[in-house]
Amino acid sequence: MSTDALRAQYEAYPYPARDPADERTRLVTGSPGHLDEVNHYVFAGRLDSARPLEVLVAGGGTGDGTIMIAQQMADAGIPGRVTYLDLSDAAMAIARKRAEVRGLTAIDFRRGSLLELEGLGPFDYIDCCGVLHHLDDPAAGLRSLAGALKPGGGMGIMVYAPYGRTGVYPVQEALRPLTDGLPPAERVALARRLLQHLPPTNWLRHNPFVADHRAADANLYDLLLHSCDRPYTVGELAALAASAGLAISALVDPVRYDPASWVKDPRLLKRLDGLDRLERAAWAERVSGSLAKHIAYLVPAGREGAAVAVADGPDAVPVLRDLDGPAFARGLRPGATLEVELPGGPPLAVALPRLAGPMLARIDGRTTLGALHAALAEAAGPLPWDTFKAQFDQLFAALNGSGKMYLRR
Repeated sequence: MSTDALRAQYEAYPYPARDPADERTRLVTGSPGHLDEVNHYVFAGRLDSARPLEVLVAGGGTGDGTIMIAQQMADAGIPGRVTYLDLSDAAMAIARKRAEVRGLTAIDFRRGSLLELEGLGPFDYIDCCGVLHHLDDPAAGLRSLAGALKPGGGMGIMVYAPYGRTGVYPVQEALRPLTDGLPPAERVALARRLLQHLPPTNWLRHNPFVADHRAADANLYDLLLHSCDRPYTVGELAALAASAGLAISALVDPVRYDPASWVKDPRLLKRLDGLDRLERAAWAERVSGSLAKHIAYLVPAGREGAAVAVADGPDAVPVLRDLDGPAFARGLRPGATLEVELPGGPPLAVALPRLAGPMLARIDGRTTLGALHAALAEAAGPLPWDTFKAQFDQLFAALNGSGKMYLRR
């Protein structure tokens, strides 16, 4: 798809549909690009809040990723700049207005292509959400972004996945002879008309994992009328990363890529013991059938193991996301479980350790594991470090797996 065609689409239908006035009442958060998540999966929890952080949001659209990370940097007192880059003036105007409503000034707005980054960067972190799969040559796009990274930097991306988008691509193909050459508004009208008349046998009608096209015309256009759209399996995504000299440090949320989340038969799971982490993730993707997108963090190949934070000593600091630790702890009883939503599946009940309540009541994003251990030992009596650490590791596996806990150093 040509750059001009991409730009024309997003001039007509800035995506996603956003009202800047909503910034007065809520902050849109998500993945990739959440600052605590980036710190955990790209910088091993060691992001220095006193050092300027240089961020590029490549394909910024109407501003979700830009506003989120700029606001989080401002809240954390982290100096630096966020560079927003997009082809569409209409989308950029919405993003700019959202920043104005919030009073965010450390953002540079630029119109342009991620294929042409000369003069920009280098960047500590690059966010590219929902863009690469719309390029004629995604590998060239990723190489361009990788070339703009600082040593030690990394990237967060989102690309579409095939199995959870079952039915999307046949309908895209069916719409082309109906809509080619028409203005955008007429294309949308015909697409909505076709959706009303799809037969009961059509797979899109039965796909519960794709629904946002019902909410806004911009969403429908992006899903069904985009002329350049290709999905990636886990294996194909790993190969795409490798083509740019990068590797996957994490797929989020991890619980979605754990075979045990989808299959409970221990005999079957035992047969997977010889697979590496990405092979296991690929197996889970095939079996679940519900993943409509992949969110991944990428770092230079060879650094993927060192990029992810681990609780390997008392100086690690657990950080909760979208979870009120003390409030959650008050409702916990022995043997409690955490219910985790899986796309298309029944809620997954994840066992929590005996000390989950006392730990969560004290986790505030500042307290180290060493201090947490000391506080629990003071409150309840002798508590060997190994016993405490085993309990914390179980809690961390449950909460990090569902995107509720990260680590800082």
